[in-house]
Amino acid sequence: MSGRKQQLLKRHRQRKRLVLIGALLAALSCGIFIAWWPLPLLLLLGWVAHEAWFADHLFYAPSDDYRYDFPAGTPRFPVSLADGSVHVSGDFGAAQTLVLQVRVESHWLGRLLDPQVWVGDDRQDFERGVAGERFINLSGQGDALAAGTLTLRGRFCRLAPTAVLHAMSNPDFAEQSMLIIAPHADDAELAAFGLYSRASEVSIVTLTQGEIEAEAFQDMGLDAAQAALLKGRLRSWDSLAVPLWGGVPQQRCVQLGYYCLQLGAMAEQPEQAFGSRESGQCDIRPVRQHNTVGLPGDADGQPTWRNLVADLARLLELHRPQVVLTPHPELDPHSDHVASTRALMEAIELSAWRPHSLLLYANHLHDNDRWPMGPADYGIALPPSIEPLPADRLWSPQLDADTRLDKAMALGMQHDLQGRPPLKRRVRRTLQRLLAGRRWPRTGEDEFFRKAVRRHELFWVRTLNDPTPDDSR
Repeated sequence: MSGRKQQLLKRHRQRKRLVLIGALLAALSCGIFIAWWPLPLLLLLGWVAHEAWFADHLFYAPSDDYRYDFPAGTPRFPVSLADGSVHVSGDFGAAQTLVLQVRVESHWLGRLLDPQVWVGDDRQDFERGVAGERFINLSGQGDALAAGTLTLRGRFCRLAPTAVLHAMSNPDFAEQSMLIIAPHADDAELAAFGLYSRASEVSIVTLTQGEIEAEAFQDMGLDAAQAALLKGRLRSWDSLAVPLWGGVPQQRCVQLGYYCLQLGAMAEQPEQAFGSRESGQCDIRPVRQHNTVGLPGDADGQPTWRNLVADLARLLELHRPQVVLTPHPELDPHSDHVASTRALMEAIELSAWRPHSLLLYANHLHDNDRWPMGPADYGIALPPSIEPLPADRLWSPQLDADTRLDKAMALGMQHDLQGRPPLKRRVRRTLQRLLAGRRWPRTGEDEFFRKAVRRHELFWVRTLNDPTPDDSR
């Protein structure tokens, strides 16, 4: 977790405590003048209301506009919305990624129930109380949009009568050689299972063992270090085995064995070794035993930044990918994710091979823990961006129902996504289901089964200068 997000969470919890203390003091002062018996009931009702409607980690106002700048020259078309119909002025041609910029304002019910925008039979949800510019993903709806048969309607919200369509064209990156940078086991599946399961040539490199937060394994009678060691072994195995479900053989998967939440510290002191915070291990070689390629870090097994960058540079030269998938350095706040992309960029400068493009993904956000909002199996609207991001174009390929089911099963194989949520979270979900109309999928109880199994996957496309020519492959 980034320092910024830690500060946001701390501020959010401080404000919540102040509100609760204020409410309690108000209730106690009222109790001096009235009967005491309603006080426990009022406290219970206040807690239920908090869990149902105010427990989201939302670190911006729902009335804030999202702000996106797309590359210069991105085609823009005026759009009119009337009686549920969408009319585009102009021909957007064969553009595959279509994003509608429109103002969304919630009804009064949209402060209690999640506002929804229905795009044909697709649904994209927004913040309760929304009142600002939002970006709706129309990718996959191009034929209906061009034919004038696409319907667009709000539920618990209204849409402004005018909008702007941003149309972006990309090659099908699944047809290019691809390398996926996964900071942890499951990151590749969360971000790109649909893409890599149909890719013609793909390799996956996982940077860390994923050994921390192993409390569940202590229930087996293991101490903290043994539990972390076991979890690291299991998740390392996941990183090599689960991609086979998507058609990627183990020989195309690499586990580097560095340690969770240590990549940022490694970047600041490149020559120093940073072992595990929980397992006590400081040698990356044991979990590399199933790798089919030799790497620079194998020589001394030291978990250093120098070794990590050298490992990635060697993998770039070995696989020579045309496109690399990696976490979005400005949008995804997880410290390991930020450091992973930083290591990749240093490796590209060190390597004799330079890819053509980066596809950036975000499995976490600074400002909204629920994005993508709404239930599983629907589309992905663009995430909140209150401060403008770099002007990258977007690519949003679609996943059919069979692929979405396979993606859910791939997530179910990941040990870190198994098990029941804590009791508090299960109670909160029950209250939100009954009072706020929220739904969770049956494929798994972890929140990522709702967030990641969608009709779209979403990538920011960043072209690198002076790519290595294709004829050098």
